[in-house]
Amino acid sequence: MRVIEKIEDMPKPEEILALSGMEFIKGILAGDLPAPPIAKLMNYNMHEVEPGRVVFRGEPKLEVCNPIGSVHGGWYGTLLDSAMACAVQTMLPKGTTYTTLEYKINIIRSIPIGRMIDCTGWTDHVGRSTGVSHGEIRGVEDGKLYATGSTTCIVMTPPAG
Repeated sequence: MRVIEKIEDMPKPEEILALSGMEFIKGILAGDLPAPPIAKLMNYNMHEVEPGRVVFRGEPKLEVCNPIGSVHGGWYGTLLDSAMACAVQTMLPKGTTYTTLEYKINIIRSIPIGRMIDCTGWTDHVGRSTGVSHGEIRGVEDGKLYATGSTTCIVMTPPAG
């Protein structure tokens, strides 16, 4: 996985807008486009992509633990936000972009350090102005449900120029 290392390596807005959301996400999965720095920081990567569905795979490391030794809720939230929002992105046409308006997570149980998980996001609705999706984190080996989430994204068409 090739990850963005410097701000200068970030894709330019015109490059992103020239691709459909699906083309952009598939480019990251294929390695044609670099993965965002957050993937390296949080130790997860894109694993599967199809229209309206994205799966990230990863495992929490010691660095994402809170003071009591469990995985910080921000790790769950970041991972769910990534999968749910990218699922919305797969449904966007060329010339549009999005950002998360709000998201909610429910942590069901603690993920043990080193447990490989899949975080899947599915779209419920993507229209001209909003995208709604939901997601879940499950253990790869044990199949246990660790967390769920939902999000609303705003869909935007930037002005020309």
